[in-house]
Amino acid sequence: MVGIVRKPDTRRKLEILSADSQYDLACACGTGKDEHRRRGSDGRWIYPVTLPSGGASVLFKTLLSNVCSNDCAYCPLREQQDVPRCSLSPEETTRVFLDYFRQRKVFGLFLSSGVPGSPDAAMDRLLATARLLRRKHAFRGYIHLKVIPGASAAAVEEAVSLASAVSLNIETPGAERLRAVSAKKDFLRDIAEPMKLISRLTARGGRYHRVKQTTQFIVGAARESDSEIVRYMSALYDRLKLHRVYFSAYQTGLGDEAPDTASEGPADPFMREHRLYQADFLMRKYGFAGDDIGFEADGNLSPDRDPKQVWADRHPEAFPVNANRASKRDLLRVPGLGPIAVDRLLQRRAESRLTGIQDIGRPGVLLCKAAGYLTF
Repeated sequence: MVGIVRKPDTRRKLEILSADSQYDLACACGTGKDEHRRRGSDGRWIYPVTLPSGGASVLFKTLLSNVCSNDCAYCPLREQQDVPRCSLSPEETTRVFLDYFRQRKVFGLFLSSGVPGSPDAAMDRLLATARLLRRKHAFRGYIHLKVIPGASAAAVEEAVSLASAVSLNIETPGAERLRAVSAKKDFLRDIAEPMKLISRLTARGGRYHRVKQTTQFIVGAARESDSEIVRYMSALYDRLKLHRVYFSAYQTGLGDEAPDTASEGPADPFMREHRLYQADFLMRKYGFAGDDIGFEADGNLSPDRDPKQVWADRHPEAFPVNANRASKRDLLRVPGLGPIAVDRLLQRRAESRLTGIQDIGRPGVLLCKAAGYLTF
């Protein structure tokens, strides 16, 4: 049985749909306190985003509908679940968002939806909202649209034309893993091909090159290993040139029982998610390749050591690194040194010879850790 909410007003719909936004944990884990999602004073989820100027603000995020015809085993909103269902109209969503925006509570909008019927039916509602904002209200700000798996090429292209960023969740690393959690979705047809289309539309030099493409893995719902996820993540960055990859730790407490396919992973699912974000950061910011990421015997990242420390422990021949002569790439391999510290080191050694760790900065925990891997 499905619980349909009879004639709820907009406020009640937002209460339901904001609560259901908790199941999409993109941005739940980040590298700093300002990168985590948080609940606003009125109970709605707001999400962080980095501004082009380098600052940060927040997004208003809502589902347009929690009605869904899909059968994803990890999702508490799947068709078989008995939960209160409702939908927002494009006009309601536009009105509420613009009220937030005009009060300067949010920087932009993150629109997602369940699948009430066909993928293109869901896309019609998403696109209608974006059209209202762009064309009727002349909104020129940030809009992130979630592309529904299985959407037509025409719907995908219109989404790219209206959005500042688009995402289509890859969900699992490959077709076999997806079949373990959904009998309705086809990995190549519904996910891989639309992602390739988005990549072509947003390619450098193209009409929509300013639009960012992202995706998300559901971690732990299909017995996949971290090594499988990292292999796919590497291909997404190398071949499709994605802007970001996100991870959402599957939590058994959010729906009913865990699907039979759920991984027997770490006791804390967020630690696995956190390690994947660290591996992602190494690949995006430190120049690591997918093959540089080390795994335990079970194919998962170490719960006790971060991926950079694992690499250093497995490559003692790479150390010590000469702080006065090493390349930026080699310095970024040093545990305790991040991009900001390395840039500062390079600037200071251009001015004078470095004689010790104190010449890089105030010796805190990370710099003291780095000192063991450096020579001057």
